[in-house]
Amino acid sequence: MKKTKCSAFVKGLSMASAVLLSGCKAGVLDPKGPVGHDERTLIITAVLLMLVVVIPVIVMTLVFAWKYRASNKKAEYKPNWAHSTKIEVIVWTVPCIIILILGTLTWITTHSLDPFKPLETADSQKPITIEVVALDWKWLFIYPEQHIATVNQVAFPENVPVRFKVTSDTVMNSFFIPQLGSQIYAMAGMQTEVNLLAHETGAFDGMSAHYSGEGFSHMNFKALSQTPSQFNEWINKVKQAHRELDQNSYDVLAKPSEQNPVAYYSSVKPDLFKSIVMNYMNTNSDMASEEMQSDSGVTDVR
Repeated sequence: MKKTKCSAFVKGLSMASAVLLSGCKAGVLDPKGPVGHDERTLIITAVLLMLVVVIPVIVMTLVFAWKYRASNKKAEYKPNWAHSTKIEVIVWTVPCIIILILGTLTWITTHSLDPFKPLETADSQKPITIEVVALDWKWLFIYPEQHIATVNQVAFPENVPVRFKVTSDTVMNSFFIPQLGSQIYAMAGMQTEVNLLAHETGAFDGMSAHYSGEGFSHMNFKALSQTPSQFNEWINKVKQAHRELDQNSYDVLAKPSEQNPVAYYSSVKPDLFKSIVMNYMNTNSDMASEEMQSDSGVTDVR
């Protein structure tokens, strides 16, 4: 009778868990790009390795609690027991091996998944550059080659490497598209970088992964992976917005606001991204002068 009730409880709990989890998005466990795939493999591998320790500990805890319960008069009683060489070897050797494996994996993947590392494709596709600015509480995307900009929406062709150059014009933030891969921090006066690629079309959720104030929870955007023809159509659509992102309109956009709708700008002030970064630096210094004349005009932070 007790076994029947226990079995029914477990089945009910499993069904309830399945229903609740069905409302959750897979995110990093449903990758749409090579970086995301490698990160999912790393997560699953690390979890399985740690379960080698966790599962036996849980099982032994339950077994020992049952075997040595007060009502079990047949349990062996050894009040003077204090040491076992076999147990010591097991509890030290297994975790050390797991830590060694995890350390090796961490070393390898830290270098292979370096966000600054350019991605290569079989047909040697030239990467597209998109400049990302974290604002309160929205995302600005600038396309320097197409001379357009968008708010809370970014698009790129499938199977084409994307080089995101990231900064902030406010507090520290974090740029993250879970299904494509690595998050990268956005910091005022500095440029970070993350290289991503989508191997199929779709609309992916992007977000701020770092608390940044009152409107943080609504600081989301859509990342659109499109076919080349769809991407060209999207570019033309943005260019038809007849809306200029000059210094005055940028100053208005940069003011704190929440739940901003998608916005398109058909033209952008030249070197706006660079000026946002340099705004937080001492432009009278020799370093700043050199940076302004350099190719990127900003300080890279790894």
